This record gives sequence, C-alpha cells and structure tokens, in this order.
Amino acid sequence: MANASISPIVVAGTIAIDTVSSPFGKAERVLGGSAMYFAAAASLFTPINVVSVVGEDFGPEHWKEMSHPEVDLSGVETLPGKTFSWGGIYRKDINRRDTLFTELGVLERFNPVLPESYRSCQTVFLANVDPAIQLKVLDSLEKPEFVVLDTMNYWINNDQSRLEEVIARSDVIIINDDEARELTGELNLPGAMEKIQQLGPPVVVVKKGEHGALLADGGDLFALPGLPLKTVCDPTGAGDSFAGGFVGYIQRSGSRANQVLRTAVAYGSAVASFCCEDFSANRLRILEVEELDRRVDQFRRLVEFP
Repeated sequence: MANASISPIVVAGTIAIDTVSSPFGKAERVLGGSAMYFAAAASLFTPINVVSVVGEDFGPEHWKEMSHPEVDLSGVETLPGKTFSWGGIYRKDINRRDTLFTELGVLERFNPVLPESYRSCQTVFLANVDPAIQLKVLDSLEKPEFVVLDTMNYWINNDQSRLEEVIARSDVIIINDDEARELTGELNLPGAMEKIQQLGPPVVVVKKGEHGALLADGGDLFALPGLPLKTVCDPTGAGDSFAGGFVGYIQRSGSRANQVLRTAVAYGSAVASFCCEDFSANRLRILEVEELDRRVDQFRRLVEFP
C-alpha cells in the first residue's frame, strides 16, 4: 500500500519488550511500545522513520520482527542495559487491566538523536514519551509541517507546563477521553476538545476505546462508533495502532481536508481493531490491504441509515 513517492513519517516513541496475559492466553517477551505499534500500523500506508532506544537484551528475533521494507530503524539507538519492559494482565472485562511491572531500563537515558536523513521530514508523530524528549525531536527537524502528538495522564499531572509547549506546536493531538478531561478540567468531551484547540492544535481526536472516537476539526465535530468485535485477544497498543492508521492514511492522501480526516478516523479505528485480535503486532504483520478496506466498509455500513 505504501510506496516510495510518499514522504516518510518520523515517529519518536518507545520500543518495549512486553509480557501480557489475557483470558485468551499469555505472550512472554513480545514486542511492544508506542513506536513499534505506530510503525506496524502506519507502514501499511507510508514509509516510517523510527526514533527510539533499546537495550542489549533486544535480540535478533526482536530486530527481525521490527524489520519491514517501509520501516527505517537507523534512528533506533542501542544502549548498555535492558530494554524498556512492561507486564500486564487483562481481566474478563478486557477493558480493565492491572500493571504487574514497569521497568524503564535504557528508556531513562533516552536522548533522541535524529539521523541526518530524518531531519528534512515534514510529518512527525510524537508518541507518548516525556515532553522534553518530544520538544527535542521537534527542534531536531528542519521544518516540521504536520505535527501529531500523543500523551498520557502522567505527563499531564507531572509536566503540564512543558506538555503545553508541545501542544502549542502541534497540528493534531490524539488522546483518550480521561486524558482530555484531566488536561482541561472539563467533564463534557466536546467542551474539553474545544479547550484543547484553544491551546494550539486545530484538530483534536479523542479515543473512547470500544466506544469509538471523536474528531474535532475546527468547529466541525465527527463521531465514529466502535466496531463490535467477536474476538478481542490483547488491546495493548490499540491506541498507537489507531494513531498509525490515522496519520498514515493522511500522509498517503496528501491532504488534510475534513473528509480525509474523517476517513482517517475510520482507517485508524479499523487498524486498531485488527491489532486487538492477537498479541503484540502479530495481526498487523499479516494484515492485507483488502482486509483493511473491507473493515472500513463495515464502519460505513455501521452508521448508514435512511
């Protein structure tokens, strides 16, 4: 689906080694991390340049899984120590999970250095990392024209001032409903999205998990429901997969018109739904373009009425 004529997207985020349990099984020491999931999803549409860090325990099998014709890994640094690692268990209600451990490892020393070939890229996805790292990546790009941001409650609570610097320089922010409320103090989501727009980004996307997503584009509001899935094996990385599908579709389209943004929400949601069907990015690695298009058609039929 991607081709060489499309400019690459730079993604700065984490690569992790995860151990995940759910009612459908267990996966030990599998690939995870925001940059990994974004790259696996967005590479369906466009070339990806990854900026991240791994440790010495990141083995040949992990590099092989990360490898893809559309994914450039020259911005991934290897440092002495262990790769960022996370472990969690999902309950019978797959929307609820318990974190068993988080080991930052080399992520504590993540100081992104962009290869020269990355610096002219005009589209960047700042995945969920320290706002100081996000700002350094932005400053390393020559002329970023389309900046998409993700964040989380931890940075909202612990570094909101610097986070708001990044928000002010972003064109799109993608966050979940709890984060939107916490960032703004607004309980009403449309009101929260409007307040976020006042901080800088004209486009705000709010992820609502199995309940879909909201898009605010200027004064236009669009809502897409979640697609009911028969099998949800592992929702880890679904949000970053959504972002990959969303930004990747926009990059391939070469337009940020309202209709493109609306369709991008559908493609992001479709990619995320596939991500949930297996552990790690296993399902995304075998995803065919025709399958993805058919699932987007399911979304169209889901909201169609006379």
